[in-house]
Amino acid sequence: MARVAQKPGWFVYVVRCADRTLYTGVTTDTQRRIAEHNQGVGARYTRSRGPVRLVYTERAADRGAALRREHEIKRMSADAKKQLVARRRRRVTRRS
Repeated sequence: MARVAQKPGWFVYVVRCADRTLYTGVTTDTQRRIAEHNQGVGARYTRSRGPVRLVYTERAADRGAALRREHEIKRMSADAKKQLVARRRRRVTRRS
């Protein structure tokens, strides 16, 4: 995957694990964080479920906002999370 320049700041991200589950987290550098997950040094949840693939990112105003949004997403049902990812994917596809 080509590394895309990323503006500094906080991001909420969702990855799809090899077992098709979704994991949500926050970071200041999504590419670095995905690499950490895939190297087995990321979150405990993803260590046995790799490799992971980035499927959603959302910019946050600051760390607190990112953590609040992460909490909102983690409380969503699996279907709601899948819809969130699908909506973002459609929006990106239309811009291309």
